[in-house]
Amino acid sequence: MHSLPRRISLPFVSAQHELHALPLRYPEWTGAAALALVCVGGVVAWKKLRHRPSAEDVERERRALLVRSGRIIDGTILDMTSQDAGQPDELRFVLYQYEIGGVEYECSQDVSALRDVVKAEDLRLGFPCSVRYDIHHPENSIVVAENWSGLRMAASAGPRPTPPHAPTASALVSP
Repeated sequence: MHSLPRRISLPFVSAQHELHALPLRYPEWTGAAALALVCVGGVVAWKKLRHRPSAEDVERERRALLVRSGRIIDGTILDMTSQDAGQPDELRFVLYQYEIGGVEYECSQDVSALRDVVKAEDLRLGFPCSVRYDIHHPENSIVVAENWSGLRMAASAGPRPTPPHAPTASALVSP
């Protein structure tokens, strides 16, 4: 007796070659789909809830990095701008210039967050300053930070004469 050939069926394709919905009776597929949803949900929650540093935090970290590892070079103060035209005592930007390997750099630094370190009355245009810069990116530089200042104040820009009655260092050393 001759039997009829068995009909071969694909799991997700009908006789009309249309796709069917994924049946929930396959636990492997259900578990994988649930795991994928949990992973996507976790990534979305992490992106929304993670701490993003503010612009002030990024700038503070940049200054700290340059104070820790920056090289020091001489520069010149070119200009200062105040935050408000009515209040010249509050500095906003310090414009300075320095030269490295024959290349002149002109940069400005926002010093509005460093009001207790930088005073407008202490700065003079054209005075020398010390600049800290990144040796790999010389355009990344600062003249002042929270715990370092390259500004040379007007009152202490030159050498100070010693008073005649002050003892010298050699007089303090006993034989």
